[in-house]
Amino acid sequence: MKHYELKAIAKHLQKFTYISRARRVEDNTIELTFDRHNSYFFHMTRGESFIYKHDSIRPLQGYNAPFDTLLHSLVSASKIVDIDVPNNDRILRITLAPKSSYKEKLVVLQFEFTGRHTNAILIDENEVTIEALRHIDADSSFRVIRPGMELKTIPPYERKAEQEEDMGEIDSYLTQKYLTFEAKRINGLKKQKLLSVAKKREKLKKLLEKLPNPQSLAIEEKKYQNYGNIILANLYQIKAYDKKLTTYDFEGNEITIKLPKDTVPNRMSEYFFNQAKKSRKKAKSVHIEEENLSTKINFYSNMYHAIQQAKDSHELDLLVPKRAKSQRKKEKLKECELFWIDDHKILIGRNSKENQALLKIAKSNDIWMHIRDIPSSHLIIKTDKQNLPDSVIEKSAKLCVDFSLSQAGDYDVDYCKRRFVKIQEGSNVEYDKYKTIRVRKEGIEIRE
Repeated sequence: MKHYELKAIAKHLQKFTYISRARRVEDNTIELTFDRHNSYFFHMTRGESFIYKHDSIRPLQGYNAPFDTLLHSLVSASKIVDIDVPNNDRILRITLAPKSSYKEKLVVLQFEFTGRHTNAILIDENEVTIEALRHIDADSSFRVIRPGMELKTIPPYERKAEQEEDMGEIDSYLTQKYLTFEAKRINGLKKQKLLSVAKKREKLKKLLEKLPNPQSLAIEEKKYQNYGNIILANLYQIKAYDKKLTTYDFEGNEITIKLPKDTVPNRMSEYFFNQAKKSRKKAKSVHIEEENLSTKINFYSNMYHAIQQAKDSHELDLLVPKRAKSQRKKEKLKECELFWIDDHKILIGRNSKENQALLKIAKSNDIWMHIRDIPSSHLIIKTDKQNLPDSVIEKSAKLCVDFSLSQAGDYDVDYCKRRFVKIQEGSNVEYDKYKTIRVRKEGIEIRE
């Protein structure tokens, strides 16, 4: 963040009279809404801090740390007393009169765009830290940033002359900052998330390739069945220490059978009959496993396509959330994909088997969702008996379509409470008391 940029932004923000809302929308990004309709975002990532302008956005997750609670209570609905850039440094200092205060007092929200010590700090009238985005201890810096500690000033900094660019109209400049940053971020996120999904898909493809051939298993079953019968017919010839049996099969051909270790002769035929039974079971179930793997591969192919089509970083975080992997391990979830929408947990089945499992674990008040008249993933929204915002329903329906289909088009997604879904056979269901939402999947195949 350049010093001249900060000064120009501070001067621009001085035209506002109050901050209607203050909240954290990402791990390192704070949104301030000035005079109700003007949202500015303070991206406080170390080494990459800047301010941008964009429409207000709903956070993908809730932030409830002490800093977030105080940011809301002290800054939201507060009157702006002053906005300045003190001491010729890269600090934006916003002095406020909180509405929540029962007596006249001032607080300061200080944004420090200072490299590795970039921070957002709430300070009282006596320059004592109330709370901060990042706490800093004495072993990291001479400026200890902890609640209740006096905040020392940053030492004077002899700034080299900056080559100032023409910023033009400030809001347009800050909007372009966002567009440039977002394009870079989307590109990086897409590469990362596409690689992750591609790895999952390739792993499943390898498992699919390793599945035994049903015809080979049938031949194997016949072979073991034959071995068991030959062993029975020649049991009198086998000694306890024999490692193989050389004899003739039932067609008069010489045959050598390798005998199982640590098995007494009168149990050897049973061993081969059991092997034949295993081969027969494998042959019957291999097509089920093949279908399970194929539908999972198709699921990740649809996910891959959806990531490619995503237009912004919030949509990408929705498709492949950061905390999904750790949360899946924590909750021991194996039968579905796990997502969050506005802090609501979303479960999606990747194939028929997982759809069945979801129907079993869903509670009666959870919301069930499915694309009408098209084989698709079943989706469950965990409600904890709470009413769901329309935005959660809309985003969930989009996920259901994105992960079930790759073709562009308009689709009807039905949803209802789990208690109104009746399982017929497998993952086929009948449902009642449902609502429908229309979802448009964008792509070149859509025609008006």
